[in-house]
Amino acid sequence: MSCFERKVTYFKSAGKVNTDTLLEVVREYVEKEDIEDIVVASTTGETGAKAAKILKGCNVVVVTHHVGFQKPGEAELKEEFKQEILNDGGKIFTGTHALSSIERAIRKDFGTLQPLELIANVFRLMGEGTKVCVEIVLMAADAGLIPVDRDVVAIAGTGRGADTALRIKPANSARFFDLKIREVIAKPFDF
Repeated sequence: MSCFERKVTYFKSAGKVNTDTLLEVVREYVEKEDIEDIVVASTTGETGAKAAKILKGCNVVVVTHHVGFQKPGEAELKEEFKQEILNDGGKIFTGTHALSSIERAIRKDFGTLQPLELIANVFRLMGEGTKVCVEIVLMAADAGLIPVDRDVVAIAGTGRGADTALRIKPANSARFFDLKIREVIAKPFDF
């Protein structure tokens, strides 16, 4: 039997308070594991800017909410953070969420849960960050911003900030079931 042990960081609770520690854990992890591609969820860009700075030299892809997520026609990414991300070599992707898209509108208007939102809710059994990590990797892969032939690290959180990091073998949305969550690097224990 072959097996190995790995360290997992668990935060006592979810939330933004874990962001700086999580980014340091990820920095150490990617250096040790020689991982080049990092995908980061960031609404306003604050977490994305921190990640781009701490993980400078990696392919850091910051995935934002799509335009109109909160208010019609409005982007939530703040210009100051956008510039910081780009200045530190990060990339930014803003697009339709892979695990909701039009299905969210169907649920809101007709009260009917569709398959994508069901899948999203199953991922939430491991925390909101787990769902978002999978979603942003699908989105970044579909945009051609990360490779699908090598593992990446995805960073996301619960609400604001970052509290979850997963090692994922990416896939494009059309090949969703080829995506593999290989390792939990960090996540909230209580969420």
